[in-house]
Order: sequence, then structure tokens, then C-alpha cells
Amino acid sequence: MSAQRREALWYRRLDDGAVQCELCPHRCVIAPGEAGICRVRRNEGGTLLATSYGQTVSLSVDPVEKKPLYHFLPGKPVVSIGHNGCNLRCSFCQNYSISQLDSPHHELPLESLPGICRQKHSPALAFTYTEPITWYEYVLDASKLLHEHGVRTIMVSNGFISPEPLDQIIPHIDAWNIDLKAMSDGFYGKLCGARLDPVLETIRRVHGRCHLELTNLVITGENDSAEQTERLIDFIASLDASVPVHFSRYFPQYKLTAPATPESALRDIYTRAKRKLNFVYLGNMRTADESDTHCPQCGSLLVRRDGYETAVVGIMGGMCGACGRLVEGVWA
Repeated sequence: MSAQRREALWYRRLDDGAVQCELCPHRCVIAPGEAGICRVRRNEGGTLLATSYGQTVSLSVDPVEKKPLYHFLPGKPVVSIGHNGCNLRCSFCQNYSISQLDSPHHELPLESLPGICRQKHSPALAFTYTEPITWYEYVLDASKLLHEHGVRTIMVSNGFISPEPLDQIIPHIDAWNIDLKAMSDGFYGKLCGARLDPVLETIRRVHGRCHLELTNLVITGENDSAEQTERLIDFIASLDASVPVHFSRYFPQYKLTAPATPESALRDIYTRAKRKLNFVYLGNMRTADESDTHCPQCGSLLVRRDGYETAVVGIMGGMCGACGRLVEGVWA
């Protein structure tokens, strides 16, 4: 069986040639010749195939801050790759041309990845742009190989995955940015075709086992109410007040035409979140110091950011140079 037709993990065979995929909470029942919601897990003759294995639609080098990760190897370039496919149907998707539609792809053999990272002077590789959960077999194999070569791994994910496959892949991933879209099951159902609880469970399982940051895209009229944002802030605070969270400005995209989020709304959320959380950042907008990192204990400037230009100015040996507080993150 060729790399592009690799048998998928996490499924079971049913009667009449059907299979049930167990990778994510959709648990798609897939008839012969059909694919699941993600479009890249297909039943052929009673065998579930991971049809995008070894294929990428994008390979580039990005600042790690673009993922966004602000507490993981700041200022470093990271090789970033993605494939066709996603297990959500977000009406506001910013990468819909590759996540929701079939785009041209090219072969990306596993064995080429360590060399690409060396050539690009990249200490880490990010699985990003679409949903790496649906690229599961390739991400798992690639992560194991990259670790053997001293390259760290990053998942930029919606977090919609079943617990068992998540537990299998966690030891091979160094950092996650999980998109917590709203603290509302209604939002997930209406705008994403998914559910909230599995995402919260993923966040809980990843926390403490990998570096974790969260992103919330604040969408006008959908998840931007004070009640919604306060619930999200309280959830993160109850998990760990030192988990970095990125509140990003929404712009109309794909099928959603709501007006762009007012910058004043983002700054109000920032002010409220800072009362309960240690590391809060604003994205998709120009900021004054809302993208800088300050010590939660003494207020000293630790990391200065201007767009994707980053300077670590106050962290020494993982601690605040002024007061000695441990600063959560991976700094080298």
C-alpha cells in the first residue's frame, strides 16, 4: 500500500462493508467508497484509508509567534506544513480554500522533514494551516522521526479529537495552540458543526503534559458578549491562570459576513482578562503593549513584540530577571 493510501488508525469495521472512524467525536459511519466529514479518511473495500498521508498543500517558514505561540521558542523560525481537510465546518474559516476545498498538493516524504528543518535553521516544525488531527497518521510518524533528530513539534489545532488517539499523540508533541472558539455548545453547533465539551476535554488533557496556549477569535455578535467572554476567561483561570491566551480580531471571511470586531471590544476583553489571567495577548490588530509579556509578579517587561519582531529582554534562565519568578514557557 503506497504512502498516500495508508491504512488509518482508530476505526472499526461494521456490517455490510461500512466502517466507523473513531479518531474524532464525530465518529463517522462511512459506507464503502465514501469519506468522513474531514474528506481525507475514506472507506475502500471495508478498510479506512488516510488518503492525505504524505501530501501537503503548504510548506513555509513562519515566525513561531504567527501560530500564535508567544511562550515557546520566541523569535525562532518554524517550518510549517498543512494538508487538505478539516473535521469542522467553520463558516468563518480563514483558510477555507485548503481546509474546506480540495487544493493542489505535493508529496512530502517523512524522511525529508529533518533535513528541511536543518536547512531552514528551524528548531521546530508546526502542523498547521488546516486541521492536523485529520492528518493524524502522518503527524504521528513525522513527530516521532523529528524527535529522533532533535526537532520539536507543534500542533495548531481545533482540539476536536477523541481522548484515546489524543493520549497516543501527546508524548510526541511539544507545544499546542488550541482554538477555543467559544464557551457555547450552540456556537459550536451553529457555526462549526461540532460540540464544545470534547474541545474542553482536549485542553484539560494537554495541559501539564505539553506546552499549551489558547486562541479565541472574537466574532461580532456571535461570541463577543460579556457573558461569553467572561465564561471563557473563568474556564482558563480555573485550569491555570498562567496559560497564555490570545484574543484575535475577526474579519469577515468565507461564509460569515458579520462586521469586523471593533478594536475597542478586544481591548475591553484584554482589560477584563488581565484581572484573572497572567498572560493575555491581542492578535490581528496593531497594539501598544498588549502583545508584550510582563512578569505577573513585578510587572517587568520580559518580551517585547512589534508585529512578529520579538526581543527577549527580561528572562534569564526561564525566570524574571528582576524578581526571580519562574516564567511559564519554553524559552530556549
